[in-house]
Amino acid sequence: MSAKAAVVVFPGSNCDQDNVRSWKAVTGLTADLVWHKETSLPNYDLVIVPGGFSFGDYLRCGAIARFSPIMGEIVRLAKRGNLILGICNGFQILTEAGLLPGALNRNKNLLYLCLDVHLRVENDRTAFTGDYRRGQVLKIPISHGEGGYSLKASELKALNDSDRVVFRYCAPDGTVSPEDAPNGSQDNVAGIVNGRGNVLGMMPHPERLAEEDLGGTDGRALFTSILQTLKGGL
Repeated sequence: MSAKAAVVVFPGSNCDQDNVRSWKAVTGLTADLVWHKETSLPNYDLVIVPGGFSFGDYLRCGAIARFSPIMGEIVRLAKRGNLILGICNGFQILTEAGLLPGALNRNKNLLYLCLDVHLRVENDRTAFTGDYRRGQVLKIPISHGEGGYSLKASELKALNDSDRVVFRYCAPDGTVSPEDAPNGSQDNVAGIVNGRGNVLGMMPHPERLAEEDLGGTDGRALFTSILQTLKGGL
């Protein structure tokens, strides 16, 4: 199959071109940039909602973008089973749209954080992580001011019980403690999937470490995993 991909562009997006480049560099396939006012995403197998500061992050991060015309189509595709990937601001938008549970709050130190962090792969059986291995430690950058994931204790238990936490912040050796979540994210959550497993939201930026020229390739397997999923059929 063609594995047709779209990258959504909102006013204030700044990681859209990064995702287009990384998708092409890793898979050899072209991703289309799609303006947020579009209402149709025909024949797209994958939609990437990128990072940045959509609408200046006014009100709350992702709160305005959630009402963009394109979001109705993204919700429709998600319900149909197409793959949806939200990175950083994209994760925030997907929670605002109700496609993923929880919320992203101000970092615990109230500062904007731009640094490399370590992540532990918690689930290697998703459409996005098949080329990783469970327990693998990755080094991938974060760049956000509101990355502290939070939700009700009962909902967090449900996420853990259903193996829907995909990535956790950890120490370089893979151990997990609250101090390893630089933003104060609850239970060190860095990325989750929806119940069906076709929508992933994560705060770290895999597209920024998908090529050797960028200083590492720990993000590369996310894109190869998606490609393998699409080739195998959803």
